[in-house]
Amino acid sequence: MAAVRVSSRSGLPSLLVYLGIGVAIGQDGIGVSFNDVGLTQVIGYAALVVILAEGGLGTKWQEIKPALPAAAVLSTFGVAVSVGVTAAAAHYLAGVDWRQSLIIGAVVSSTDAAAVFSVLRNVPLPARLTGVLEAESGFNDAPVVILVVAFSAAGPVEHWYLLLGEIALELAIGAAVGLAIGFLGAYGMRHVALPASGLYPIAVMAIATIAYAGGALAHGSGFLAVYLAALILGNAKLPHWPATRGFAEGLGWIAQIGMFVLLGLLVTPHELGDDIVPALVVGLVLTVIARPVSVYLSTAPFRTPWREKALLSWAGLRGAVPIVLATIPMVAAVPDSRRIFNIVFVLVIVYTLVQGPTLPWLARRLDLGENEALDLGIESAPLERLRGHLLSVAVPEGSKMHGVEVSELRLPAGSAVTLVVREGTSFVPAPSTVLRYGDELLVVATDPVRDAAEKRLRAVGEGGKLAGWLGTGSGTASVPAPASASASGKGKRKTEAGRKAGAPGKAAERSPGAVARTGTGGSGAGGSGTDSSAKGVRKRAPGMVGRK
Repeated sequence: MAAVRVSSRSGLPSLLVYLGIGVAIGQDGIGVSFNDVGLTQVIGYAALVVILAEGGLGTKWQEIKPALPAAAVLSTFGVAVSVGVTAAAAHYLAGVDWRQSLIIGAVVSSTDAAAVFSVLRNVPLPARLTGVLEAESGFNDAPVVILVVAFSAAGPVEHWYLLLGEIALELAIGAAVGLAIGFLGAYGMRHVALPASGLYPIAVMAIATIAYAGGALAHGSGFLAVYLAALILGNAKLPHWPATRGFAEGLGWIAQIGMFVLLGLLVTPHELGDDIVPALVVGLVLTVIARPVSVYLSTAPFRTPWREKALLSWAGLRGAVPIVLATIPMVAAVPDSRRIFNIVFVLVIVYTLVQGPTLPWLARRLDLGENEALDLGIESAPLERLRGHLLSVAVPEGSKMHGVEVSELRLPAGSAVTLVVREGTSFVPAPSTVLRYGDELLVVATDPVRDAAEKRLRAVGEGGKLAGWLGTGSGTASVPAPASASASGKGKRKTEAGRKAGAPGKAAERSPGAVARTGTGGSGAGGSGTDSSAKGVRKRAPGMVGRK
């Protein structure tokens, strides 16, 4: 707990604190001797699966969708550029043989998902930049692992085009397996009611792990498969989602702590002396030349502003992933593999100390900080026998749902706000009840309108009650009533609106702000149905809903 507080307050990725704990326990500290490289690699791979799954589950599709092309180029072409520049620096400036130089270049070209996710939680960057960084850190592990394994194999790589073909094939297989398992898993989770809510988080993590296993067994990239499967599951609006998200975050922390402490145990500090200068030289070239060049070339087709390119260049954080990958040549008995491990270890520690704490400062200097309305916390529980869903909605600080009346939510027919919990007290809301920060709402929605109800709630949380009319949020300006209600009330609505506007049947077209509603779920707290006692529509300012 103390380590978590230190890392969160200092802005440092937590890996440094946990690595320090491992070093303190190791040979040059308390004296615990640990040299099992094979076990470290296995546990490291398992931890990376959990970390990538947690990262994918927490990544919003809306944010990374526009960033996917740039992230894909950065994860492939950008990695190749970074490997070439870094390997040349290791060979010509640090005096390392070409084979070892290529391994070092490949190992340190991967940005670490855990380090990136940890820092981005505390840096309010624009969604497009966050999407690029998150997607890149999730994607680039796969091609880097393939390169490190290829360079560590016995004998030189004779035909580079065969290596490129192998990388493309493994990535394609991994992507196909991850997408297939992700969609199938999401479909199953949405249509199968498990006997206990605590089983949903376990099932989600099991599906993500199966994606990794399936990708690896199919001779594809298991890391890409697990990230894509988790990305799909994380955006599928699964039941009990906040509980699942919290469980995944907890597992992610456990995986990070265990992996970092183990890597700290594996290193021997008194052996690092001769490798400090080469590590600093290679790291300097990687940070100020290789990464910026790869970012500039990779983002050139997308007309990325120079300020965003500068931040992307500095935000290429390294973490435990390069250190874990540095165990691959040790297991393969590559000559001087221990030196490779030491160089990578020193490089990661020093430049993470430099880049991590300065990233928020750089974002502010480049005027790239962004304060966005916080997303609503929505948890869904299926009501299988009733063919409906119970949505639990938390209104956080900064949400634009604050100050909105229940009737102004304009939920679709078949959904209604049934309960509000405020400061520990629960009550049934009236249509005029004003929502506040910290409120928790219980919304009941039938199966056909469940997605539309959640979409509308999120739109109001982002854009306020005018979401849809002013181009904010993702909601619609109005939701049509069911066919039966629409048919029975059509003439009446036109007549009543026409009396106010002076032109029968044209009021809705002339005054988009005054919406005449006859019995929808959003017209009050109680639900739907045709209200024949309506006396007309009061004339209101644009954006307000006429209430009965």
